[in-house]
Amino acid sequence: MKTISKYLTFMIILAILLSACNQNAAVTPTAEPTAIAPLPTPNVNIDSGPDVEEAALAYMEFWKIEDYQSMYEQLSRLTKDAVTPEDFENSHRDTAKKLTMQGVEFQILSTMLNITTAQVNYQVDYDTALLGTISRQTIMNMILEDGVWHVQWDAGMMLPELAGGNYLELVIEVPARGNIYASDASNNYPLVSFEDVVTITVTPGNIEEDTENDMVALLAEILERPEDSIRAEYANVAGYQYAIIGDITAEVAEQYYDRLTSYAGIGLESFKARFYHDGGIAPHVTGYVLNVPAENLEYYQRLGYTGDEKIGYSGLEAWGEQYLAGTHGADLYVKDQQGQVLTKIAESDAKPAQSIYTTIESQLQYWLQQSMGDNVGAIVVMERDTSKVIAMVSTPGFDPNVFVGQFYTSYSIAEVTQNPYNPMYNRAAQGVYPPGSVFKIVTMAAALETGVFTKDYPYFCDSLWYELDGWVGKDWTYDKGFGASGLLTLQQGLMRSCNPWFWHIAYTLWNDGYQTAIPDVAAGFGLGKPTGIEIPEFEGNINMTPTDINEYVQMAIGQSTLQNSPLQIANFVAAVGNGGTLHQPTVVDRIGMTGQEPIYKFEPKEIGTLPVTPENLEAVQQAMTMVIRNPSGTANFQFQNYPWNIAGKTGTAENSTGTPHAWFAGYTFEEDPDRPDIAIAIILENAGEGSEMAAPLFRRIVSLYFTNMENAGGIMPWESAPYIPAQPDEE
Repeated sequence: MKTISKYLTFMIILAILLSACNQNAAVTPTAEPTAIAPLPTPNVNIDSGPDVEEAALAYMEFWKIEDYQSMYEQLSRLTKDAVTPEDFENSHRDTAKKLTMQGVEFQILSTMLNITTAQVNYQVDYDTALLGTISRQTIMNMILEDGVWHVQWDAGMMLPELAGGNYLELVIEVPARGNIYASDASNNYPLVSFEDVVTITVTPGNIEEDTENDMVALLAEILERPEDSIRAEYANVAGYQYAIIGDITAEVAEQYYDRLTSYAGIGLESFKARFYHDGGIAPHVTGYVLNVPAENLEYYQRLGYTGDEKIGYSGLEAWGEQYLAGTHGADLYVKDQQGQVLTKIAESDAKPAQSIYTTIESQLQYWLQQSMGDNVGAIVVMERDTSKVIAMVSTPGFDPNVFVGQFYTSYSIAEVTQNPYNPMYNRAAQGVYPPGSVFKIVTMAAALETGVFTKDYPYFCDSLWYELDGWVGKDWTYDKGFGASGLLTLQQGLMRSCNPWFWHIAYTLWNDGYQTAIPDVAAGFGLGKPTGIEIPEFEGNINMTPTDINEYVQMAIGQSTLQNSPLQIANFVAAVGNGGTLHQPTVVDRIGMTGQEPIYKFEPKEIGTLPVTPENLEAVQQAMTMVIRNPSGTANFQFQNYPWNIAGKTGTAENSTGTPHAWFAGYTFEEDPDRPDIAIAIILENAGEGSEMAAPLFRRIVSLYFTNMENAGGIMPWESAPYIPAQPDEE
């Protein structure tokens, strides 16, 4: 008890003391803490590893440009062990062909990243020729090897449907190829169409005695060719081998069937094919078709071709491929390894082909082709006021049927492709020549435009020219043994085609500081540049900065380095005749389907204005009329009592092969509301004088044109009768 009492007393005293301290004790300030230096910022190096998205994008960029080798280099080791570079590339190329792929784009949607593997989800969009845009979302699996992301490739990366060994099959529907027609003036006569065709052959060993003459006469009648050309086809053929004489439509073959089959020497072989009527009307304009070349097969397959079609290879057949081929239809299927159809990915309907209606007047074209004889050269005839080309002849010509006829031999094709005269070469648009005296039209315009000369400026035209030191020029009159032309105005100088007059012009202009006046005007006349016509052409050459007076003097008469095409010459002559407007030549009048509104219709297109004042242009026109009408004109003797209003210029162009080229160019000015005026350019290679050889063709062209083919305009120097070449002893 005593002990407990002591403990309680002690606790009470302790409580009192603590209470007193809390009430009365003063707060003692705490001393300022000593500052502690901060710890240094830790220097942590974190290696984030290569960027997986960047690697995927690099692969996709190579895919866009179809750099399959670089794509293959990004594949994983395991993938490379399973797929060869060749199989990898072929897989992509085959897919591209089946899709008719024109381009491909990618978009990364998301990525999933682990330590050494990754998945890139992306969208691939194929731009295709036949099936629109085909889009898919798929996955690129990637693996980190040697610190670099590599692609674990499988076919599902191209299309998910291709996973597991599936493949694509494209079924194509090919529409019939469109026709090529002549102009409305020729009642839409088909130049090219798809026909039931019959090839006529002759086997010399089967010709029965005393029947050959009648047989040849029949073939000449059917094919509208000279008998000699028929005989020439089989002259060198061994007895029981056949020679191809020509092609006719099944309709014509039926008409003549009984007569044809009465001759044992004649064979008839039928087939369906692209058919070029009458052995090729304007073949250099229409062009021809060929099988798809092996080196271009993939290109055309990517456009949706099967590869078995004929494609346009030259002329309008090539230029108008997009219209003439139509739009192919397609069904794209996915098949499994057993060849069973799993699904159809896409489809499109075929659309019919368009036809091309040319500006060519088939009858005029045909008779001009028959008028050239054995001459090598070209003719261009165009409407003066629009530059619509109504005839374009290049000789020798060729029969485009040799490339499509089933019974033509490699020998027949070689006769065309290996002919030293290159009959497939379009001399009208691609042939470039020194223009000779036809160019004096340009030189006269330049002389007038400088103001140094006027149309009445006098100059004595002698047979020899001595103004240029160290060289003596000879006028054509000297070589012909004629007397000098004498005192002539500038207009009369063109009329007489006086070389000394035009040498004098160049000599004077050069010394007066007009050292580019002639080429400047020539360029303004459209020379030395493409005309813009639809078919292939060459621009030729004009030296815009003549180096010395010698070159300038020769340029003035159409020589030196000048090179111009008959198409360019015809076009600038048309501009002279129409008052100074250069138009873009065309051989396409419209494009469309029969009975429907055309998708294209020709409208004249101005491409320039001659750099000549109206007064000076009129002076040139008058001089060109004098060439024809004045008794001293160089072509007057060819146009005695000629009923049509024409203006022209002769040309005889020297060349390195010896005999000069014969030129004639001119236009009509009948102003007949029912028959547009025309401009014409003619060249005959190595034929001699333009006035003697080319001018008669000009006479025929105008006569045929204005008489609806009834008046042949006389006999050509190489004919025994119109369109009939003279035999050697008749010429």
